[in-house]
Amino acid sequence: QVQLVESGGGLVQAGGSLRLSCAASGRRFSSYAMGWFRQAPGKEREFVAFIIWSTGSTYYADSVKGRFTISKDNAKNTMYLQMNSLKPEDTAVYYCAASGTYYSLTSPQRYDDWGQGTQVTVSS
Repeated sequence: QVQLVESGGGLVQAGGSLRLSCAASGRRFSSYAMGWFRQAPGKEREFVAFIIWSTGSTYYADSVKGRFTISKDNAKNTMYLQMNSLKPEDTAVYYCAASGTYYSLTSPQRYDDWGQGTQVTVSS
């Protein structure tokens, strides 16, 4: 099992930036993919971005493409989500997750381990 701990959420004005971190510990996960999801009140959990740990390949939801950047630090076993040009509709609890597959990584069902979530609130 992989333990995931998110940090970096907070309150920011529209147009501002935040960087989320996800520290991973536990079993080796160098062959896994990791992703970010978000969930706003009353809505389903939504895919944001994923990264393939071994290659660094990335993929983004259309709603965040060009504004968010997912990255990793292998030495620190940490994944990041740099969020720029934030909008009020980005307000949600953000979760990081680890997957044991390379397929259908936009689906939360493909992820085995989840962090506790961190709140991001963007004011207008």
